[in-house]
Amino acid sequence: MITQEEQSKQFQIECLTNELVTMLMEEKGLTIEQALDTVYNSHTYEKVERTSTGLYYQGAVYVMDMLREELDVA
Repeated sequence: MITQEEQSKQFQIECLTNELVTMLMEEKGLTIEQALDTVYNSHTYEKVERTSTGLYYQGAVYVMDMLREELDVA
């Protein structure tokens, strides 16, 4: 059974992901599919998903800066 804390973390990850996808679509003119693919296949998302990093708890702007840096290097 999933705990309320785990549900809360998952909800925060989903909300953050939604914000990142929206920001990518606006900034880079991507379709929703392209933006989702970009986020879900990034190292940044791997860190967000690994709750031990605490990154899921950070603001979308902060995490988006990390994602931008990753995409600029790639």
